[in-house]
Amino acid sequence: MRRECQEILPGLLLGPFVASKSLETLQGLGITHIVCIRDAKEAFSVRPRFPEHFQYLTLDVEDNEEQNLIRLFPRSTLLTIQFTIGFDLSSRAKAFIDDALREEMGVRRGKVLVHCNGGISLSPAFVVMFVMEYYRLSWEDALHLVQNRRYCISPNGGFLTQIKEYEAIYRASQAVATYPQAQRQVMRRKRADDDDDDDDEREEDRKRPLVDPTPAPPFISIPLPSVAAHDPDAMEIS
Repeated sequence: MRRECQEILPGLLLGPFVASKSLETLQGLGITHIVCIRDAKEAFSVRPRFPEHFQYLTLDVEDNEEQNLIRLFPRSTLLTIQFTIGFDLSSRAKAFIDDALREEMGVRRGKVLVHCNGGISLSPAFVVMFVMEYYRLSWEDALHLVQNRRYCISPNGGFLTQIKEYEAIYRASQAVATYPQAQRQVMRRKRADDDDDDDDEREEDRKRPLVDPTPAPPFISIPLPSVAAHDPDAMEIS
């Protein structure tokens, strides 16, 4: 079973690299798109085998706990709320799968196989994140759904942590996307009104005459000494 691919949801299959090596098997499954996720060190052996028959997306990803998977996954979700973590490949993983599963005239365009070398940790982490958002599940439910289809998956600790983090990200994205348009317009008008009020206050302040706020010291009357006290000629002669 580990050497075969399994259908996780209609049109989305998950498996190891060996499952992508048989043209007859792939065509028999109706595969049209293949996501090849590999460590750069595996590029010589883990590579697209039939580019003339299928649409490929190849992602070079380090298979270790330090690898940032979220940065490589879903631009279509994260950029909705401007989580700009430096996406380049990000638009490609989810958009590629979405394109394969998109329906035209009520008919799904194709099927996509997502694989890494062993189909145990790396590619399952991508599929769990996709399933989580596709069905709007918690990370636990999405992980269990994928495990129930492919029993041998076991994302490493770093990938599992990112799967948990992705739940909060995609839910925040959906909250922003579903925020009532009318409410957003009301908030924009309120901000505009507040700005106008601030402008009016600044204009009034500009026209108001400047007043020295420092109080004047109180007037003190100092008595002057009498002339007699200092002029001997003014003294009375007896």
